[in-house]
Amino acid sequence: MTSPFTHRQKVTSLKVQILHNPRCSKSRATLQILKDNGIEPEIILYQDTPPNGDQLTLILKKLGMKPRELMRKGQPEYKEMGLDNEQLNDEQLIAAMLKVPILIERPIVLANDKAAIGRPPESVLEIL
Repeated sequence: MTSPFTHRQKVTSLKVQILHNPRCSKSRATLQILKDNGIEPEIILYQDTPPNGDQLTLILKKLGMKPRELMRKGQPEYKEMGLDNEQLNDEQLIAAMLKVPILIERPIVLANDKAAIGRPPESVLEIL
């Protein structure tokens, strides 16, 4: 009798979430990779339902990143809001991401008490 699981699939009892932007090709590709591996994640449209300060701080901790590292520096809002100012502290940068969620790099997958950014999309498989 063969196993119903392929060698690429891992079994997890924990919920998998994706902070997703359906307009982003990397986000769509990451979601497809999860589905191709038998995972139906909870999809969080983070621009409509952004994380709160505690959640974003926890995501940063799980990613092992500082706030500026998680910011999309190519977004017009980054420059317009003066976020390139190196004098801004972590709290100010987090506040900016909460105010303008499009500044948050995407997609972010949360699983097994870990987090990964889907750039490249395949990188999220490491935390499953």
